[in-house]
Amino acid sequence: MFCSLRWQQQGHCTKVPRNANMEKLQHGYLFPEIERHELMHLEKYPHANIIDLGIGDTTEPLPKFVTSSMVDFVHGLSTTKGYKGYGPEQGEKALRNAITEVFYKDLGIKPTEVFVSDGAQCDITRLQLLMGPNLKIAVQDPSFPAYIDSSVIIGRAGEFIDKAGKYKNIEYLKCGPQTNFFPDFSTTSKPELIFFCSPNNPTGHAATRKQLQQLVDFAKVNGSIIIFDSAYSAYITDDSPKSIFEIPGAREVAIEVSSFSKFAGFTGVRLGWTVIPEELLYSNGFPVVHDFNRIMCTCFNGASNIAQAGGLACLSPKGFRAVKSLVGYYMENARILVKALASLGLTVYGGKNAPYVWVHFPGSKSWNVFAEILEKTHIITVPGSGFGPGGEEYIRISAFGPRESIIEASERLKNLLYIEDN
Repeated sequence: MFCSLRWQQQGHCTKVPRNANMEKLQHGYLFPEIERHELMHLEKYPHANIIDLGIGDTTEPLPKFVTSSMVDFVHGLSTTKGYKGYGPEQGEKALRNAITEVFYKDLGIKPTEVFVSDGAQCDITRLQLLMGPNLKIAVQDPSFPAYIDSSVIIGRAGEFIDKAGKYKNIEYLKCGPQTNFFPDFSTTSKPELIFFCSPNNPTGHAATRKQLQQLVDFAKVNGSIIIFDSAYSAYITDDSPKSIFEIPGAREVAIEVSSFSKFAGFTGVRLGWTVIPEELLYSNGFPVVHDFNRIMCTCFNGASNIAQAGGLACLSPKGFRAVKSLVGYYMENARILVKALASLGLTVYGGKNAPYVWVHFPGSKSWNVFAEILEKTHIITVPGSGFGPGGEEYIRISAFGPRESIIEASERLKNLLYIEDN
């Protein structure tokens, strides 16, 4: 079943009106739309060897140490001593302590400020629920589509402006190469919520310390809250900050969401976390962390205790070394893709601090580039315009995949573009 707006009236209708905000969503959610195109392509070419470099889904097996820890926990559930039912909605104490120690050591984050969840994307929507419906938001352009779509569903986006490809009440912060992938705050209004992802999905750009200090300073002056998505921070290879809380003043203006999905391969296991500092206050002085705790207790029964056992294993010294090797594997894939595409004279971004390669096709519509690559090479990519109007003329290529598939895809792309140039 696809997240699509296609429907046909069938049978009895109730008297319950459809949520007006749902009617404002444009087309289908990006990644199910990509899957729909893939299925259509398979119908046309049933024997095609499709290489999927589109949806950023991890492909390599989990480390045995991690899966063994989950298996041991599962076996324990069949014993009187090892059985566990409901756990704390905020997450198991041991895992909250481990997240704090591994990712936020010396940054002043307390375990009580860490909320374990079933993933960063789910937390993004819970954070939308946390805030009032009339707040003005700003997003990077391009950026992960869940920030915008969840804003539409919650009622903050306003009407969609077809000509601009934007929602009226969302401020799109240009973050392309012309601005060094960072907003120009001198031309920005005063949004109450700022969604910011670093390393950015889709461009792969990791904001510098100086850039993030500007972001924090802007939020502080304007009274904004930053929702900082650090889901890809484990892929940073230079000295770019891996957490917003490395920046002085961030505890007073920022929330951080993160995930085990991409650095530990938990895309199917489902585990993430959100950090809300005690110093983050609403305009009336009430701590945001108290309301988020209420949201978690009301709307969530806690992450799977099996997944949390796996997460705890990932953050042990042995487990962390193992998952870091997975990160290195995907980054080598990215290097191979960047080298292949750059050798063709294409302008290529990303692939240094994130497992995504952002490729420019000047003067082209990104959906047309996506369609041509799929038709002629049987490779799935993602059209850049799916990440916002700033993504037009680009495609995103994921480095998640088996090495042999990455090498094969590189050769197919080189052959396609070489033939077209000649």
